[in-house]
Amino acid sequence: MNTEKITTLTAWIEAQKLSGAILTDFHSIAYLTGFESDPIERVLALVILSDHEPFLFGPALEVHSMTASGWPFPAFGYEDQENPWQQLVHHIKNATRGQSFAIEADNLTLARFQLLQDAFSTATFKVDVTNQVNQLRLIKTPAEIQHMAAAGRDADRAFNIGFNALKNGVSELDVVATIEYKLKKTGVPAMSFETLLQFGKHAADPHGATSTRTLKSGEMALFDLGTMSEGYASDATRTVAFGNVDAKAREIHAITLEAQLTAQSQAKIGMTASELDAIARHVISKSGYGQYFVHRLGHGLGSSVHEFPSIMAGNDLTLQEGMAFSIEPGIYIPGIAGVRIEDSGYMSQSGFVPFTHTPKDLLQF
Repeated sequence: MNTEKITTLTAWIEAQKLSGAILTDFHSIAYLTGFESDPIERVLALVILSDHEPFLFGPALEVHSMTASGWPFPAFGYEDQENPWQQLVHHIKNATRGQSFAIEADNLTLARFQLLQDAFSTATFKVDVTNQVNQLRLIKTPAEIQHMAAAGRDADRAFNIGFNALKNGVSELDVVATIEYKLKKTGVPAMSFETLLQFGKHAADPHGATSTRTLKSGEMALFDLGTMSEGYASDATRTVAFGNVDAKAREIHAITLEAQLTAQSQAKIGMTASELDAIARHVISKSGYGQYFVHRLGHGLGSSVHEFPSIMAGNDLTLQEGMAFSIEPGIYIPGIAGVRIEDSGYMSQSGFVPFTHTPKDLLQF
């Protein structure tokens, strides 16, 4: 449990003259309480009150796990046949007479918000607590950085396993299965997201999915993967060659690598996220491939693999010591090839420190 962060959030609630905050994003809940669970279609909530101790609320089948996680405050459950919003409001009313609450507007769907409002018709939910939670998660502690560094070491092992599994005729799914099987055999609890592997022209789709496509000599292979360690994520991408790839593929790899290394080496405290994005984008644009770099430079990383902030044009948030994020430029030319190179890391006084160290030059297998 992150006692200091809950205390900070409680103080913010009091300063806003609110009765409390109802958090429903399971990532936020895991970060603040230490209880990790994706409730899928069920309701999970952390209620922080200005005049009462906080409590967890979720499916009855999770209550034991809530308390076993080290959560020292009340934990309440509901049965599947019960209306969860009515039960949640019942517990809130038992704890406070307050009528004004903040919610995570980025997470709570319109349908769920309406169910909450129907169950608590006398209350108001006009304040969004999302930014406050983002700010709490923005600066990583030394312990959090150590956990992400450990996840990064596992990601490096994953790359090595994947590279060694490349062979003529193997499918993307086959290689991913080998990576995940061997990692789990050595104690890695989970990947931080669904492992992505794309061969040849398939890699030109930056949001594609691992498929049954098979590998041929002369193609590139794009690996995008990450692991979890003590509740913290890694995320990295490497693009390698299988056999002799053509000059165009080598060219876009070299440009992408230059963009990634330039941004990584020039990242410094006080620079804005927009400025860092522009450094990498300039390298790619001056080489004539700007139209093929179609996404932001990076994203925050921590207890979830994609979190605040976005490293992109228009974001004037300044880089601060302890911020963790990815640097992942890419060039994607439909029908030809796609290349992305990514390290995630954190900002130190001396610059950006990556969590992964697998070589980024064009390795050939």
